[in-house]
Amino acid sequence: MFYWFMKHVFAGPYVRRTFRPWTTGLENVPATGAAILASNHMSVIDSIFLPLVLKRPVFFLAKREYFTGRGLRGFVIRNLMRSLGQLSIDRSGGKASEASLETGLEVLGRGELLGIYPEGTRSPNGKLYRGRTGVARMILQGHVPVIPVAMIDTDKSMPIGKRIPRVKRVGVVIGEPLDFSRFSGFESDRFILRSITDEIMVEIARLSGQEYVDVYASTVRQSVAPVA
Repeated sequence: MFYWFMKHVFAGPYVRRTFRPWTTGLENVPATGAAILASNHMSVIDSIFLPLVLKRPVFFLAKREYFTGRGLRGFVIRNLMRSLGQLSIDRSGGKASEASLETGLEVLGRGELLGIYPEGTRSPNGKLYRGRTGVARMILQGHVPVIPVAMIDTDKSMPIGKRIPRVKRVGVVIGEPLDFSRFSGFESDRFILRSITDEIMVEIARLSGQEYVDVYASTVRQSVAPVA
């Protein structure tokens, strides 16, 4: 109810009028049934504009730190994440990663749309980086199609380190669904998972026009000075 209110009555109309987001490929998102939306990750506002342009709700897997902040700022961020359909996950690896996988599969099991950023973190410099194979595991275990998505210019509106977005028109490009059902039964084959993930990233790069770099974004971010 709160998600619907924020999108259609309170925040949504204001954001649409102010930023005038443009979209292509909306017809590629199914009207019903489970699917994964695999997107590049340019800015924290990606998780605002992608749900805004779709008719159906989208649930995202978000790092646990968004839900554990203290004070007024922590309270605001925590409730904003929940209102946007964000689901808290632990990205520390091991059993935590398995729990995150199960959370995503629960969303798909309900016939919902699940939003995933395969890069695992925001791009530090506008390039597209290597995808994590968790998205491939969810595709095969959930028996669902994956829809590649490209967010355009969201990093120019709200770069990493900025707290308030600049008013700039942003775009959402939605590609045609990719079907990997031919790999059913290979959920534990790391070579198959890597192949699926790489194919998804190649399609995202085609849609976004970003330069693709075959290293993890987290590795690049650790090599530069920390930002807010």
